[in-house]
Amino acid sequence: MALLTDKARGVFVISVTPFKDDGSLDLDSLDRVTDFYLSAGADGLTVLGMMGEAPKLTGGESRQVIQRVIARAQGKPVVVGVSSPGLAALTEVSHEAMAQGAAGVMIAPPMNLRTDAQILNYYRQACGFLGTDVPVVLQDFPLATTVQISDELLGRLIDELPQIVMLKHEDWPGLSKISKLREAEKKGRRRISVLCGNGGVFLPEEVARGADGAMTGFGFPEMLVQVTDLASRGDIERAQDIFDAYLPLVRYEQQPGVGLAVRKYVLAKRGAIASAAQRQPGAQLDALAQAEVERLLRRQDKRLKELG
Repeated sequence: MALLTDKARGVFVISVTPFKDDGSLDLDSLDRVTDFYLSAGADGLTVLGMMGEAPKLTGGESRQVIQRVIARAQGKPVVVGVSSPGLAALTEVSHEAMAQGAAGVMIAPPMNLRTDAQILNYYRQACGFLGTDVPVVLQDFPLATTVQISDELLGRLIDELPQIVMLKHEDWPGLSKISKLREAEKKGRRRISVLCGNGGVFLPEEVARGADGAMTGFGFPEMLVQVTDLASRGDIERAQDIFDAYLPLVRYEQQPGVGLAVRKYVLAKRGAIASAAQRQPGAQLDALAQAEVERLLRRQDKRLKELG
């Protein structure tokens, strides 16, 4: 499997981690959902992300997920989330993932970092521990990490650490960060790939601003693929029309605490996984919430038929 580079583009779907109703890891469903993402047009996959319930897995289970998805990915790049405040653990998982054939690793800053100097030093140390041959995705997700990476600090990280080849952009509001990054590149800063998260809620605008695609999840990954492709080719109106058909469900999935339950419910309904179960602690949709999702799915289907 080729290593991740600054030319990466398209949609890298954040994979869910399937569990059986009893909470055990469901490897058969992991194979099935991997196939599902690839059949939807995914250009790559990301495992053990924040929506992959990584903290709930044992070390052995994490290794199983990494090995299984890479083996099933048909040569598509697989990025592995390795975020950890401890650099020894981060390094061990990263090197194991790369040895299995991962394309790169994703690192979010620990929640205790507050100053630019602390953040810069953390990434310097992390990259030093990993070695220059390990491509790094910098996850910028202040809503989850509480760590604010300014435009200026992002520029320093890019300038000083060439193994950072991709930004997973999840700042909110953060559209201007994409524009400023691309403007700096026109003036001579090296280019990095930018894939965006946040459930795709700003995807048309992000691609129009210069993002290369999405690294996120959704119950209908084919929407992420279609919108990214259309917007990147300049057909922003068609991209927006398709996005708008799915937007009510995208919005519903953005509810803190139950978003993953919504996503897993839809994936189970579509046959991509056998069960919508999360490993505890985790939310489940009650009957009323399920009815609301079903109503949104009916309206979504009607709107897509109207679009043709």
